[in-house]
Formats: sequence, structure tokens, C-alpha cells
Amino acid sequence: MSTYKLVCPHCHSRMRIRTSEGTHIFLRVAYLQCTNEACGWSVRAEFEMTHEMSPSGMANPTVKLPIANVAQRRAAMLSPTDHPDLLDQLEMERAI
Repeated sequence: MSTYKLVCPHCHSRMRIRTSEGTHIFLRVAYLQCTNEACGWSVRAEFEMTHEMSPSGMANPTVKLPIANVAQRRAAMLSPTDHPDLLDQLEMERAI
């Protein structure tokens, strides 16, 4: 299984999610830390759902996001898809 990689912009080591919290249905705040002890950089990050790429098969009428334009959908189709869902990864990192 592949993992979603967050990379430290200073030393290029892997970042780990120390903790995270949902602040809104479309927003999750995470606290990250570089795994390189010599670097030790830590940061607060926000992961936001911004556009609907395709409709849900079980649509909730209270969930309303703008629909992605054609260019955004095409770019998503060209992106690698071998990493797990980001929110699943946040939960897995929190459990460790």
C-alpha cells in the first residue's frame, strides 16, 4: 500500500501528522512534524475540500461544493491515483 507523502520543504524528509481535527465539514486542521530530528520543523496545515470532481452516488442535499471546471477535472485524471484518500491517511497517522 502506498502512503500519501507530505515532504518537509526545508530538508525534504517525510512529514508526519501528529494530530488533526475537523473544524468544518470541508476543512481539517493538522499539525505536522518533520521526521528528521536534526530539522525538527513543525507546522499547522489545513486540508480543504474545494470542488466537486464527480457527483456522489449517495448525495447529501446539505453538501454543496462548486463543481470543478473542465480543466480541473482533466488535471485530476492525469494525476497519480496510487495514494489513499487524504482523510483516511490523516486518521491512520493519528492512530499511530
